[in-house]
Amino acid sequence: MPAQTLLSKIDKDRIPNHIAIIMDGNGRWAKKRALPRVVGHEYGVKSVRTVAETAAKLGVKYLTLYTFSTENWNRPQLEVKAIMALLVRTIRKEVATLQKNNIRLRTIGDISALPKEAYNELQEAMELTKNNERMDLVLALNYSARWDIIQTTKKIAEMVKSGAIEVASINEELISHTLNTGTLPEPELLIRTSGEYRISNFMLWELAYGEFYFTDIYWPEFDQEAFYKAIVDYQKRERRFGKTSEQI
Repeated sequence: MPAQTLLSKIDKDRIPNHIAIIMDGNGRWAKKRALPRVVGHEYGVKSVRTVAETAAKLGVKYLTLYTFSTENWNRPQLEVKAIMALLVRTIRKEVATLQKNNIRLRTIGDISALPKEAYNELQEAMELTKNNERMDLVLALNYSARWDIIQTTKKIAEMVKSGAIEVASINEELISHTLNTGTLPEPELLIRTSGEYRISNFMLWELAYGEFYFTDIYWPEFDQEAFYKAIVDYQKRERRFGKTSEQI
């Protein structure tokens, strides 16, 4: 179905406020074409640009992209180095586009462990775009949900130890606000590409009531039409949060 036809089916008043995406399949896309895996990552950057601009035009306020997990350090070192170099090049190239489109760049994860050049580029780009208001583009870098939950548990334990809070004060709201994602609303929609049906240690707490959308499309092929399809599918669903249809 053409992109414009799909767009006409989207209710602009029911756009998800926060969409999270697991961008999977870069390597397999490249392998199918007998290309190095890093070429798949390079083409994946084009999809990032397309999806970010499309999301902003639709009125999405937060777009979180699972860019590099803590587990990704276990990949071949040449690939990791290539990904980090690509990250630096992409930020340098795209920061002007972020400014033009009034998009703020943010991160979740332990970015202090990234190579110095990547860390510095991120910090500079976030500083330059910090006052933009149209949409927050959030890159999950050196991130995993279990890491975040462990860090949050330690922070809350220190609060109790210091007497800042009582054990009885620990609740869902405190945990949510203490997580690395604490300043973000919970995602209403999670998209995963490449035909995998798991969430791979991504926002485990925050996606408790998120809607999941899985597609066989590899990330480098995930275009505007594919993004619109995910939104149309999401809008067909009834979000009950434990209630009955009649209660909504």
